[in-house]
Amino acid sequence: MSNKDEIEDCKAMGWELGKELGSGHFAKVKLVTNVGNDTIEKGHQAALKIIKKPKEAKKKKLVANEHKVLMEMTHPYIVKCYDAFETDDRLYLVMELMPGGELFDTIVDLGHFTEEMAQSVCFKLLGALKFMHDKGVAHRDLKPENMLMTKKGKDGEVKITDFGLSKFFDEQTAVMKTPCGTPGYIAPEVLHMKGYDQQCDIWSFGVIVYILLCGFPPFYADNDKMLFDKIKAGKYEFLKPYWDPISDGAKDFVSKMLVVDPKKRATVDDLLAHEWLSKQAAAAAPTQGLDPADALADKLQNLSTKAELPETKKKLIKLKGAFLAAFMVADTARGD
Repeated sequence: MSNKDEIEDCKAMGWELGKELGSGHFAKVKLVTNVGNDTIEKGHQAALKIIKKPKEAKKKKLVANEHKVLMEMTHPYIVKCYDAFETDDRLYLVMELMPGGELFDTIVDLGHFTEEMAQSVCFKLLGALKFMHDKGVAHRDLKPENMLMTKKGKDGEVKITDFGLSKFFDEQTAVMKTPCGTPGYIAPEVLHMKGYDQQCDIWSFGVIVYILLCGFPPFYADNDKMLFDKIKAGKYEFLKPYWDPISDGAKDFVSKMLVVDPKKRATVDDLLAHEWLSKQAAAAAPTQGLDPADALADKLQNLSTKAELPETKKKLIKLKGAFLAAFMVADTARGD
């Protein structure tokens, strides 16, 4: 498909195609600006992910599952998929624009988060994680690279993205068994390949919080085998002098998550009730609803129905949703 075709397809959907923001093996991301849809403010910008349609059944299954998950993910601290449309050979996904980049980059730029910054970020992300778990969704690949910032610097808000490995679970469903994730963040039970549940997200979140507070990971080694052995054994420490300025409450908070036995590991609700987050919990208590800024997102989710498409672009049809990360990880994941 040529760039000219992409420009025409986007124009038909009411978006003006802009510069490329990034690319990978399966997809590219471009900036788009609303120029022809009356349901939202003219000039609103988003990130358009363009991907070649998969032919393999396994990848198609992952996309279908991703779509199912995304339809449940409406939360102020989860990156939104506003809309999606397709041609004969491409998927176009209109995503929330996150100009601040990855949380990982913010950590690198700042060296580490202050404890107060970490508390604020943790409380918000735990709210998003609770939303997922309450909806019966396990993310399965939490890491700083899958957390994006609304803007650069310490004042940016962080949101969870990349649901390519996510999966629904419930009491009637067999435990998940697919070994997936990113090496340094994988929970011990995932490595044992004997079955696991949503508690794998808590372990990964514990690794993230550890990094937020000190700037380096709790588990590291020269190769994956050594790394996995450390993770299975739960071998980590609060290294001096890096952890000396950090409160005992923060250390206790992290230690509640990095517990090898998932049944003894803290749950999302346990963590939200932890004393280390008491200040954030007290401040948030009066407002239980979604952020008012979500009003725009609600409008965006209703964009581009088939009836609105120009006659000359009948080949474009409405998709209810999908997400590119599935294609990025498809080669490393097997279906449960």
